[in-house]
Amino acid sequence: MGCCQSSMLLRVGERETHPEKEKEREKEKEQAYGNHQRQSEGGEGDGEKEVVDFSFSEFSLAELKAATNNFSSEYIVSESGEKAPNLVYKGRLQNQSRWIAVKKFSKSAWPDPKQFVEEASGVGKLRHPRLANLIGYCCDGDERLLVAEYMPNDTLAKHLFHWETQTIEWAMRLRVALYIAQALHYCSSEGRPLYHDLNAYRVLFDQEGDPRLSCFGFMKNSRDGKSYSTNLAYTPPEYLRNGRVTPESVIYSFGTVLLDLLSGKHIPPSHVRSHIMLGIPKHEEVPSTPQRPLSAMGEACSRMDLTAIHQILVATHYRDDEGTNELSFQEWTQQMRDMLEARKRGDYAFRDKDFKTAIDNYSQFIDVGTMISPTVFARRSLCYLLCDQPDPALRDAMQAQCVYPDWPTAFYMQSVALAKLDMHKDAADMLNEAAALEEKRQRGAR
Repeated sequence: MGCCQSSMLLRVGERETHPEKEKEREKEKEQAYGNHQRQSEGGEGDGEKEVVDFSFSEFSLAELKAATNNFSSEYIVSESGEKAPNLVYKGRLQNQSRWIAVKKFSKSAWPDPKQFVEEASGVGKLRHPRLANLIGYCCDGDERLLVAEYMPNDTLAKHLFHWETQTIEWAMRLRVALYIAQALHYCSSEGRPLYHDLNAYRVLFDQEGDPRLSCFGFMKNSRDGKSYSTNLAYTPPEYLRNGRVTPESVIYSFGTVLLDLLSGKHIPPSHVRSHIMLGIPKHEEVPSTPQRPLSAMGEACSRMDLTAIHQILVATHYRDDEGTNELSFQEWTQQMRDMLEARKRGDYAFRDKDFKTAIDNYSQFIDVGTMISPTVFARRSLCYLLCDQPDPALRDAMQAQCVYPDWPTAFYMQSVALAKLDMHKDAADMLNEAAALEEKRQRGAR
């Protein structure tokens, strides 16, 4: 990555010292996209340059399998690798030199092929040099795939947070901010103001080192537009409550990207303390004893007894979910089969202590997004803890709190996850807060 970084920085320096050349290069790029638009409408280009045809089209599953070596794990370019919820592969179409990016959705996200094609076609109409443009789709059986221009020089997150020898120059940081703002402005003017999960991982660098905004974010992650962010740091509070993107939430997320650019540091989750961010050593205080008598759940959490917590969550079932969802009868009938079947499979696996399978099925339920269940988040949080993954466990416990702000279980699960992260003072505080909420609930029930 160091070589890629250096070449990109060199190009930035050249642009600053030769603004005339930069203007000419930008003009050529704009003309290339103009030629594409004319060609896709049946016109002809200037005939002097070969313009790669990026017109929007349908691909067969066989074509994309061949391009990605049958979706080989070696072709995965998603930041989280095989753990990403919707995998992205790189590939090369047969008889063509160009590389493509292929995003593969989970089967439950888009059960209706017509809705998927309509959404993809809408995004496919966007064409701009500031975008990694969508060039096609595949809708074959249960498969739902998007095809976009491939950006070979990694993401802003990698260049900004994981640099090896030299971080991004200020000139490039300003260029990123400007180009992404231009991309969002263009899409808003074209009737596409919503961008899902805008963050530093969505900013890509093309072959010439120019930043571009991934077109995948303009595509809803599921048929109803509900989508939970993969990173809580970039999401506004109202988005966590209802899972819906608004123009205002896009502005909020763009602001967090600007903070990343200014600071050169990844925005941490809210549980990370200030002294850790500043690198100031601090002696860990002795955890305080609980200020209130603890329930069985509280006792289990204070001991970090995951087996006991599992038994309690199995026994509690879903009774605390009442009132957290307001669905019409039509929504129930349309979503019931695939969504509740995924949750049922997760419940069986959770009961049988097959926690990895439970995570997979609960994730399918959450990805559909029509029904928001704090219990599912709490159960998946425990599954992550039992799989020795405290970070996503804490994230799920925080999501459960966002859905149900006064739910003691959400706070209890956060206390266990924080303790697993060796944040014992915060874990004790969270345990006391959970006990207070439980005491308040018991008083109200009398």
